Amino acid sequence: PVDAVDHPRLRVDKSRYSVLACGKEIEMPPKELELLFFLATHPNRVFTREQLLENVWGYDFFGESRTVDVHIKRIREKLDDAGEHPDWQIKTVWGVGYKFETR
Repeated sequence: PVDAVDHPRLRVDKSRYSVLACGKEIEMPPKELELLFFLATHPNRVFTREQLLENVWGYDFFGESRTVDVHIKRIREKLDDAGEHPDWQIKTVWGVGYKFETR
């Protein structure tokens, strides 16, 4: 299985549970890192909250689907704090879900 994904100014390494964005090490709890990793390994593909819950949290997750929104918000804040990343972003696709968009 793939343990790391690279984009310009971003490396998400699941085996080391590390995120390097814009040259800075970013602290992320496991679920935030796993969500970012999942999205970054499927660039430009839109996923619903339910698909993200299924793929990142697992079938047995009984929480609120808004959990995804909270995690996305925290990931965005951390990545934005790291610096400029014009080649990619986590986009909201209104009425559908989220995608890791690359240019």
